[in-house]
Amino acid sequence: MGTRDRTTERWMAAALALALLSCGDPLDIQVDPITELPRSLSTTEVAIVDASSVFGLQLLRETLARDEGTNVILSPLSASMALGMTLNGADGATFDDMRSTLDLASLSRAEVNDAYRSLIDLLTELDPTVQFEIANSVWTNQDVPFHQAFLDAVADAFDARSESRDFTDPSTLDAINQWVEESTDGKIEKILEELDPDLVALIVNAIYFDGAWAIEFDPDDTRRQTFTRADGSTVDVDMMTIEGEEYRLGWGDGYAAAELPYGGGAYAMLVIVPQGDARTFASTLDLQVWQAILEGLAPAEVDMLAIPKFTLTYDGYLNEALKAMGMGVAFRPGADFTRMSPAGDQLCIDFVRQKTFIEVDERGTRAAAVTAVGIGAVSFTGLVADRPFVFAIRERLTGTILFTGLVGDPTVGETGPNEYVNECG
Repeated sequence: MGTRDRTTERWMAAALALALLSCGDPLDIQVDPITELPRSLSTTEVAIVDASSVFGLQLLRETLARDEGTNVILSPLSASMALGMTLNGADGATFDDMRSTLDLASLSRAEVNDAYRSLIDLLTELDPTVQFEIANSVWTNQDVPFHQAFLDAVADAFDARSESRDFTDPSTLDAINQWVEESTDGKIEKILEELDPDLVALIVNAIYFDGAWAIEFDPDDTRRQTFTRADGSTVDVDMMTIEGEEYRLGWGDGYAAAELPYGGGAYAMLVIVPQGDARTFASTLDLQVWQAILEGLAPAEVDMLAIPKFTLTYDGYLNEALKAMGMGVAFRPGADFTRMSPAGDQLCIDFVRQKTFIEVDERGTRAAAVTAVGIGAVSFTGLVADRPFVFAIRERLTGTILFTGLVGDPTVGETGPNEYVNECG
């Protein structure tokens, strides 16, 4: 190994040690390293995997542009699946814009559903040493009719359970949050604090990941170490360290990267430490840069690799980011969800909310995410004369009033003239 390569590796190790902070055990099964998929991906599967990367990186960029929080943790897969279910209820321009935002414009509705179906099966069965679960559900307001074809489509493609409930009953919110908690192994206890009774439906995805490192960190090697924040201030963290092991490393223009595999190696955490501002770096990530980072990874024995232990949560609305990505029509009056409900021309997306959780320690990583798409009725603009009112009929150009009156009960007909006092004689 040349001096330049050794120097570069040491710089990378130092960067990983000093500058990194990113966003029940699985079955105790020994497995050979997973170096290839059990089968070749179909053309549509390749398209949806590529689309997921494009969508995920753009979602991160648009969210960072709107969220100035210190930590931003997203699950592109969870958001994609929740919106993918919602896509089954969309039609016309709403369908086209949502599909384009998900970067699936080249696929038909049936191809999108088939690809999601096969992707769920592949991801959840790929590595027996990693626990990875995907759950989907659709909660509909019992006061609103829904097309059975929509409910059947999300059941077939996403294994989504459907329940029609009274949205004014507090037990409905309890049931939704209980499903969220169970689907994330208790890592996310609730997705909503209150349920708006005017909501038409709630479409929810939950994912849970629990993976042990392929090479676990020794807790005895974890030590307190200084971590430097973006503004130059410092904080002490528990830094996990490992020496003399082989990882895939890479470096490029202003960054160092390391890939830490879980279990049999099918899943891994990619850690990227920029030399400059990490938020700026993340804000420029696109598919081309992402692929260049991945292609630059190569096996190397590290002098030291260090990352901090951390437990972080995130809670955010994705509305503005998704609008900026091209699906604004779905959030406005005029959205077309007629494939979801007979009243679909009066429906639009009220909110897309995501909660995430991640815990990284010497053993591995536990992570969970829930994305909820709230479907609401189009905001009403107008007037309802459902109590006594005054009216006038007038000629607008001259201002001449032709008729005027007070209506106290529109069901009461003619009552005859009122009485009067005769003072004439």
